[in-house]
Amino acid sequence: MKMITISALVLASSITMAADYKIDPAHSAVTFKVGHLGVSTTPGRFNEFEGNFSYAEDKSSGSATLTIKTASVDTNHEARDKHLRSPDFLDVKQFPTLTFKSTQFDGKTLTGDLTLHGVTKPVSFDVNQIGEGKDPWGGYRAGFEAKAVIQRSDFGITYFIPGVTDQTEIEVFIEGIRQ
Repeated sequence: MKMITISALVLASSITMAADYKIDPAHSAVTFKVGHLGVSTTPGRFNEFEGNFSYAEDKSSGSATLTIKTASVDTNHEARDKHLRSPDFLDVKQFPTLTFKSTQFDGKTLTGDLTLHGVTKPVSFDVNQIGEGKDPWGGYRAGFEAKAVIQRSDFGITYFIPGVTDQTEIEVFIEGIRQ
């Protein structure tokens, strides 16, 4: 009987537990940067998104999903934002969301399928955990930053290349609340 109990304890301690989090959009952001005419960088963001993530206690594995409303694109210039929503760029009427669903996480790199403009391609994000801990309201939070570079032409968005660069830098700043 003692042998079985000890074996069960050893097995239980070797299993890595995962924690599940819901993204807190009030403390998170999805941003992008593109070059303009070879003379400047134009930043932007998406204001409406939702998702969740989980990761192992030892941070060696995990998963994430993110859904973004494309019509929420915001570059702090209404005329440009209207153009970005048009069929020239995001075509928000035909493609109202862009999504990311991870397929692998090794503690440093989050790889998954990005669906943008109706095209799905694998994308890898470099991930850095900022921190985690209890919040003042009795919950528990964790925060991460992730960066990736895509070619928008890979997703069928080719309007005005090279005036607006093909290369698009994506940065995601996520704070999640443990569920």
